[in-house]
Amino acid sequence: MTAPATIGHVRPLTSRDLPDVERLIAEDPVAHCFVSSRVHVGGLDPWQLGGEMLGYVDEGGVRSALYCGANLVPVATTPESRAAFADRLRQTGRRCSSFVGPAEEVLDLWRLLEPAWGPAREVRANQPLMVIDQDPRVDADPAVRLAEMDDLDLLLPACIEMFTAEVGVSPVAGGLTAAYRSRIAELVRAGRSFVRIDGDTVVFKAEVGALAGSVSQVQGVWVDPQYRGRGLSESGMAAVVRLGRRSLAPTMSLYVNDFNTAARKAYRAVGFRETDTFATILF
Repeated sequence: MTAPATIGHVRPLTSRDLPDVERLIAEDPVAHCFVSSRVHVGGLDPWQLGGEMLGYVDEGGVRSALYCGANLVPVATTPESRAAFADRLRQTGRRCSSFVGPAEEVLDLWRLLEPAWGPAREVRANQPLMVIDQDPRVDADPAVRLAEMDDLDLLLPACIEMFTAEVGVSPVAGGLTAAYRSRIAELVRAGRSFVRIDGDTVVFKAEVGALAGSVSQVQGVWVDPQYRGRGLSESGMAAVVRLGRRSLAPTMSLYVNDFNTAARKAYRAVGFRETDTFATILF
């Protein structure tokens, strides 16, 4: 006689669940880079993690996880765990500003949550996840370097402009200038901010927003509008790859909007390849 299927349940994860969470992350370290970076720094303690980690658990252990912070990020979810997570999240209401991760998981969970959470500001359903684990195919811009703290006053406006154009909301709205400046300064101090500055102009910039083990995730790639069309995104990203693979992690990743054909072309020219599809829900 076949044993009945084990029914899982959702609960907050604690330090004793860390090995299970690390096992889930290891199933796809590129897709799970952001969550892995948070866990690497803070374990599963909510104060250090910057959010709560929910788990879908049965008698065999943690089967799926969901990071609940400023971002909502699924880890190895299934139809069953997504249904259970949705039941839990309907009770607490929306607290995140975005929802991001593998497209199949994000879009299915959003389908379950949208009736309760209301419409999203924007749904980006097709964002290729791209990876490079070798030297770039094009020459690196020798003027691109690691940012220094003395660059911060020039760098911050470029970061704000890029973020606002990409997300549609300023990262410093509502009096958050000090907090955002602190975040950019943190990346600079960690050797995760890359710039080309000509005179007083930030011509090119990019940051490694997440770093865990052998994988990093690039964000905030930006070329000053007056310098666009000169191939600086290709040579700039080649420099980021060369510097980043040497000092941070041998595998670098990023995800990009499907409609940004110029960026996708530039990343492919550098040597990035598409490995998966992400989706982002913006509130």
